Amino acid sequence: MQDVVEKVYEQVVARNRGEVEFHQAVHEVLESLDPVIAKHPHYAEGALLERIVEPERQIMFRVPWVDDAGQVHVNRGFRIEFNSALGPYKGGLRFHPSVNAGIIKFLGFEQIFKNALTAQGIGGGKGGSDFDPHGRSDAEVMRFCQSFMTELARHIGPSTDVPAGDIGVGGREIGYMFGQYKRLRNSYDAGVLTGKGLAWGGSLVRTEATGYGAVLFAQSMLSTKGESLEGKKVIVSGAGNVAIYAIEKAQQLGATPVTFSDSSGYVVDEAGVDLDLLKEVKEVERGRVADYVERRPGARLVTGGSVWDVPGDVALPCATQNELDGDAAVTLLRGGCGVVSEGANMPSTPEAVEAFQKAGILFGPGKAANAGGVATSALEMEQNAGRTRWDFATAEAKLTGIMTDIHDSCVAAAEEYGRPGDYVLGANAAGFTRVADVMIAHGIV
Repeated sequence: MQDVVEKVYEQVVARNRGEVEFHQAVHEVLESLDPVIAKHPHYAEGALLERIVEPERQIMFRVPWVDDAGQVHVNRGFRIEFNSALGPYKGGLRFHPSVNAGIIKFLGFEQIFKNALTAQGIGGGKGGSDFDPHGRSDAEVMRFCQSFMTELARHIGPSTDVPAGDIGVGGREIGYMFGQYKRLRNSYDAGVLTGKGLAWGGSLVRTEATGYGAVLFAQSMLSTKGESLEGKKVIVSGAGNVAIYAIEKAQQLGATPVTFSDSSGYVVDEAGVDLDLLKEVKEVERGRVADYVERRPGARLVTGGSVWDVPGDVALPCATQNELDGDAAVTLLRGGCGVVSEGANMPSTPEAVEAFQKAGILFGPGKAANAGGVATSALEMEQNAGRTRWDFATAEAKLTGIMTDIHDSCVAAAEEYGRPGDYVLGANAAGFTRVADVMIAHGIV
């Protein structure tokens, strides 16, 4: 990295000790900006880099709640309002035991550039809690969500900060939080949360959007080589919304997804995933991947190794950060993988990204490839503002257009800065310059 960029990174590490995921995310972006700063040195003036890596606001709060047995629990809540240059803060809420300030900061930092790539006028933020909804009753989840929103409500609003869902936060949790927000504010601000139910301000395609978007980005990358997903064997990790709807869109485009996974292991279904059964197990029953295998002849559950041990043409990591390391990347490449499109946030470690780029395969980083979710959240905000609702075909067409534009912006930026085909540089450079130009226009704030 150039001296000026290296200095900024060293300051981030010194001021945010122990937050390794945040360090990783910042390093990945700053490293890509060398050619941008070299061509446009004014971006290093006015401490612009120092400002963009520092959140505008960090909120941490206590979340007390009572379980069904009457026992009191205390969790931590977070909201990192990272950058509002382009619009109100926008980003999901994650409920998972792994959540801490560093995880939320890494996600919020990534969100700045992801949101910029959508060109929809939304800033970057992220939030969540170390609460684990898995195994909790609906009543327990409701009480936690109400306590969480009691504090969060004073920091958010349709023109200020608009949270959405993420890992552990689906329609149930969004519903409980919106109900509490409405009660506290005595106001039906439908645009304050996205991922809502269709009957009360939600958007069609929002559930499918992140998974669909990752597959659409893969299709766009393949189109640059004159290829498509038709006939491709696809390896998918995860079994949540992103993975399920990545599988659905891949099947619609003629590919054959053969895997999915959760913390208990991964499933291999060489005949192709039975999507209806997977949805029944995960969305209706809230079951485990082993439940799928019990009802699907020919499918097998693997509890050791990695889902990336399965050979395939396309990989869609849709689970969580740093799930695909350097060794797994080498295994994927040996298995014939030529395309990786990240459905999760930063699922590939730096060593894996380096391996993919060195091999010259098509690699779509998460801030570009998984932007479909936040893009459709912004479409939901647009519908709420106009008190209207689009049909599925309209919303999906808008999503497809946004993902195509993101892909093309990445391609153009990579070419502009002398690294054609480098989607990592393209995504970071395109997202950064959009935010940086507006930050400069707004002055030192």
